[in-house]
Amino acid sequence: MLGFVVTAPLIDVASKLAAQTLPVGQVTAARFVVQGALMLPLAALGGHGLGLPLRLVGPVALRGLCLVVSTFAFVSAIDVMPLADALAIVFVMPFVLLILGRLVFGDAVGPRRIAACAVGFGGCLLVIQPSLAAFGFVALWPLATALSFAFYMLITRGLSPRMHPVPMQLHTSVLASAICLPVLWWAEGSGSPEFDAAWPQGWAWAWLLGVGAASAVSHMLMTVALRFAPSATLAPLNYLEIVTSVALGYLVFGDFPNALTWVGIGVIVASGLYVINRERLASAARGAEVPPPEAASHAAG
Repeated sequence: MLGFVVTAPLIDVASKLAAQTLPVGQVTAARFVVQGALMLPLAALGGHGLGLPLRLVGPVALRGLCLVVSTFAFVSAIDVMPLADALAIVFVMPFVLLILGRLVFGDAVGPRRIAACAVGFGGCLLVIQPSLAAFGFVALWPLATALSFAFYMLITRGLSPRMHPVPMQLHTSVLASAICLPVLWWAEGSGSPEFDAAWPQGWAWAWLLGVGAASAVSHMLMTVALRFAPSATLAPLNYLEIVTSVALGYLVFGDFPNALTWVGIGVIVASGLYVINRERLASAARGAEVPPPEAASHAAG
């Protein structure tokens, strides 16, 4: 899991570098094309069938669509925002997931967890407020990432008993590519700054490959971690990703969160850890397992 929190922010770094010269839609598509190409031999070597049962096409395609929206929104945000600021906003996802779990699956949510969610959203506003003033409405893109990734996690929760993680990642990448590539083909020559693809030049090739490679490596590390430890145990470690993002943002782009953003990050992390702890206690009481609150930008695809 520590390997995940170190390597996952490399997805953001490569995406931000690629988006400096290429449309966000092209960077988004590259993630899934490269990740799918890397997952294919892993699935074959692991003895997993490469076919996808017809009954699972719809849910996996919807999972891929949620991940496409999540990735596009986050890359759009970090194209102009510091990595840590955008990621801090995305970390409200566990609160969104908690509420959606209550609405969709009827999960029991006590008043203390609801209060923690409210406090966490307050911390989110502390991060959004200066970002909104500095970058405009693009600062709201991470909220779209959090919402779409929460739906992605709910779909994953339903699929997990029916699919192994490796073919699930492979087929999600393939179907997400099938969603992205026709959009790029349709937008060719349109002049759209988001979707009119351009031929990569120089280091842009490395950044595009890095987006997909970092996605594949980081999420395989997470998959391995989840084979050896409960997700409720691993979930708090996910917040260390903020540390890696701040360090990489400063080293590569010279970005460093201001005081108000640090306060917001602290409130979000503290509230999230409280929610995780309450979920762990509730899970122990009912003998169930809780999915970890992964950062939306780094979802397994």
